[in-house]
Amino acid sequence: MKKDIVGVFLREKPAHMLTHLRDAKENVYASALAKRIDCTYSHVVKVLQQMERNGLVRFDKQGRLKLLTLTKKGSEVAEHIHGIKTKLL
Repeated sequence: MKKDIVGVFLREKPAHMLTHLRDAKENVYASALAKRIDCTYSHVVKVLQQMERNGLVRFDKQGRLKLLTLTKKGSEVAEHIHGIKTKLL
């Protein structure tokens, strides 16, 4: 299972998901995240569920919606991804 999560971050969209959550100034939901990174909702949910299993994001239910938040571990990973992107661009 640990190898699976490494493969996730070698792809562009999951990295964008984490950095967007890191930079978000307001509540983020899976549907809004999918639009923001130009990805299908179902793909975003699948990747987020994998991230949740690995302790990177948390779903907080608010009525019918699920608010997304980064865990401490997720924030650290997002910071590293941001740093790598900054160095490469």
